[in-house]
Amino acid sequence: MRKRWFILFLLILLLGINFQNALAVTYLFKVPKAEVNVWANTDGTASVEYTYQFANDPGADPIDFIDISVPTDSYDKSTIQADVDGQAITSIEDSPYVKPGIALGLGSNAIRPGNTGNVHVYIPKVYKIFHPGTQKESEEYASFQFAPTTFDTQFVSGTTDLRVTLFLPPGLNENEPRYFNPEGWPGSATPESGINNENRVFYSWHDTNANSYTKYIFGAAFPARLLPANAIQRQPSITFNTDNLCGWLFCLGFAGFFGLIAYASIVGNRKRKLQYLPPKIAIEGHGIKRGLTSVEAAILMEQPMDKILTMILFSTIKKGAATVLSRDPIKIQVADPRPDSLQDYEKAFLTAFDKTDLAERRTELQTMMIGLVKNVQEKMRGFSRRETVDYYQDIIRRAWEQVETADTPEVKMEKFDEYLGWTMLDRNYDRRTQDVFSGGPVFIPTWWGHFDPTYRNTTTGTFHTAAPAPAGSIGSGKTAIPLPNLPGSNFALSMVNGIQSFSNNVIGNVSNFTGTITNKTNPIPVPSSSSRSIGGGGRSCACACACAGCACACAGGGR
Repeated sequence: MRKRWFILFLLILLLGINFQNALAVTYLFKVPKAEVNVWANTDGTASVEYTYQFANDPGADPIDFIDISVPTDSYDKSTIQADVDGQAITSIEDSPYVKPGIALGLGSNAIRPGNTGNVHVYIPKVYKIFHPGTQKESEEYASFQFAPTTFDTQFVSGTTDLRVTLFLPPGLNENEPRYFNPEGWPGSATPESGINNENRVFYSWHDTNANSYTKYIFGAAFPARLLPANAIQRQPSITFNTDNLCGWLFCLGFAGFFGLIAYASIVGNRKRKLQYLPPKIAIEGHGIKRGLTSVEAAILMEQPMDKILTMILFSTIKKGAATVLSRDPIKIQVADPRPDSLQDYEKAFLTAFDKTDLAERRTELQTMMIGLVKNVQEKMRGFSRRETVDYYQDIIRRAWEQVETADTPEVKMEKFDEYLGWTMLDRNYDRRTQDVFSGGPVFIPTWWGHFDPTYRNTTTGTFHTAAPAPAGSIGSGKTAIPLPNLPGSNFALSMVNGIQSFSNNVIGNVSNFTGTITNKTNPIPVPSSSSRSIGGGGRSCACACACAGCACACAGGGR
């Protein structure tokens, strides 16, 4: 018994290692167009056909493996046919990531960075897909549901011109079958329908603004007389009595244990994605590395990527290099010519916002952050990270001390403006910002109108309010904001919400954005014995069907 538990433990451990290794390759691509066809056959099987157009990102790794989900784990792998741009794919194996699913090895026909490739897959024989219908009909009905393969948002972006068509068995008239309203579908719930030249009723859903990462579920039902009786999967009744109580308790306990292992693995991998700083930067040198900018210090402290990007936004605005035209969607006007005082990462940041395509912009920002991490790593060579972090933590403490102990509102804002980058590095930045401006007039800095378009649009080009500043207030474009209650609340709230707003509108999911950077700056080591380039981690799944007794094709893929 102990030996069995030990073997189980080793299997779980190996699965975890393989999953970690999967993160070592960077896949970034779009799926501009996809077509999916599913045939319900009179022999009780189903046939599935995928046609994908993949557009690989110029800065990504080649697309060398693609995982495709299969509706059930009962299918004839020997009959599967696949090709890429008309070249046959001969490496078709069970997917290590999508269960049930297959992995297509593109080999020498891998889709290179910056190129587009068309992948076609035909799975002729899928068994055990049909279940009893749940609606009351004059005769027995069979039903099925299907969810096309999806890819992880860490790897795919953009919209997909997607068409999904279900072909029912021959011999039906148009009034006999039923379709289910699709789940998650952005297009019309009512499909195109008709009878094709094979005398099959079909339902076809099409939308040019779908995507390849959202799970869409489609389904249909038709009279069961068209299928062999043994083709309809009837769930056996489950009995629970004292005779099998111990067995049930053991199964539940084992399932709970495995669930905890899986949960811990998910949490651990999410945390691992955020650890973008390479371990060798932590190997102790001697002394403090002075002269880092607040942004570089943020990298050293492994601050969240959304906060660091917001810090760069503020620094470019303060230098007169950028103006926020709108926050949702985010639009930034870059100054021409640009100031000479910009850091390299600030120049790359502004270049990213020259891109109008959100996916291209996100890729440019990821490239910028990768370069920034590597630059900090180089600067820290020979220095002690621990001592250096302590040094900059003291700067943060003293910066807040200057702001919080200021005698007048004018000096308070002057210090806050001066030390903005350093105060943002405080873990309690949100709370402390709101506390420090909870009362009294707020004297806005001269660059505020370039950050807050709402404020700018209600004032003149000199960025001042209609109300005059109180006697003795700061000049040179800084005026008080006359609010009836808590004068500083709007300013503080705008500062605090700036990070979240920027994150939502620019980088999307922080974990996925950072994970791509981590793959480049702090990748999981790949065993030297590996003979294949493992993809970015497709996910297996359990389908949640819309109707009882329906079968779904799991959403999977991811590489």
